[in-house]
Parts: sequence; structure tokens; C-alpha cells
Amino acid sequence: MTLEWMAWTLPTAIFFVVIASILCAMTFWQIAQPSLERRGFLPIVTTRGDRLFIGLLGSAYIHLAWLGLTNLDLWWAFGLSIIYMLVIMRWG
Repeated sequence: MTLEWMAWTLPTAIFFVVIASILCAMTFWQIAQPSLERRGFLPIVTTRGDRLFIGLLGSAYIHLAWLGLTNLDLWWAFGLSIIYMLVIMRWG
């Protein structure tokens, strides 16, 4: 019986380190300055953490749709996801 391990590449490791860093930073920010619920253009009342979750989930869907619907370079999806994330975090 052999064990199969996941092949971690540098981009995969960087991705998970960045997500973990964002979560840690948001946790410290919430402790230092608790967020207030507010209503933006999203149809629900949200906090910073809610908007972060919605932004990350939406970015994943943008990437999946990009892979499934286009043959263009994935860097375009990354740029679109960054813009989407900034809009959600600021005005969402």
C-alpha cells in the first residue's frame, strides 16, 4: 500500500498562504476595531467578514466560469477578480 500525497506547487502554496494571511489580518482588524453592520448595494446587511467571504466565493466562480467559457489567459480572470473583490469590499 502506497500513500499518495498532494503535489504542492509554489503557486498553490502562495495561494493558501495569501488566504490565511488575509484571514489573520481580518481577525486582528476585527479585534482592534469591530465592524458595524451596513447595507451597500448587496441585498443584505453585511460586515467586513461577510463581504470578504462573498468576495472570495465570487472570485472562485469568476475563475471557474473563465476556465469553462473562454480560452483566454487566466491572468485576465485574476484581474477581474481583484476588481470584483475591491468593489464588494468597498461598496458591497
